[in-house]
Amino acid sequence: MRKVIFGINASADGFFGHADMNADEALHEYFMQILQNSSEILYGRTTYELMVPFWPEVAKNQSMSQLSNEFAKVFTSLEKILFSQTIAKVDDPNTTLATRPLEEEVAHLKKQPGKDICIGSLSLASQLSNFGLIDEYRIVIHPVIVGKGPRLFSNHTLDKTLRLDLVSSKTFPSGNTALHYQTRREI
Repeated sequence: MRKVIFGINASADGFFGHADMNADEALHEYFMQILQNSSEILYGRTTYELMVPFWPEVAKNQSMSQLSNEFAKVFTSLEKILFSQTIAKVDDPNTTLATRPLEEEVAHLKKQPGKDICIGSLSLASQLSNFGLIDEYRIVIHPVIVGKGPRLFSNHTLDKTLRLDLVSSKTFPSGNTALHYQTRREI
């Protein structure tokens, strides 16, 4: 069965966002490798609107560094599934509006052939964590204290504690540290 992977950047004080984070070449390469092993990315409206049309434009114009341009190509090629109650139509040819409830859609996707499924939204990740549908968490901790921003589970509560097993960790020259966790499945 396919894995559902949540990859995100976090500040040292536990905020998840992009403000004041060090998005260097090593970070783009790290997330690009995750995306290369994936078929789809699931988004809520807020994060989707940050990523599209930004990365498709970079892919089209090749307007950033070589590695960022490559990341943009990989990102743009993936199917994006958007969960939104306010967006009725999308222009991006690789984006589909979800027609099923989140839990049902992800359970269906996991049974289909293909590569991994990524989550690109805090709200979706919070809900899917509660449903027990996330297999891996890839959290990159940035050595910065930001004092504000979005948090995981700020809009959705977690019904029970999830135990994680550390698979690996990697510290980049920038000081960013990637933590790779697998959800512990209780027997």
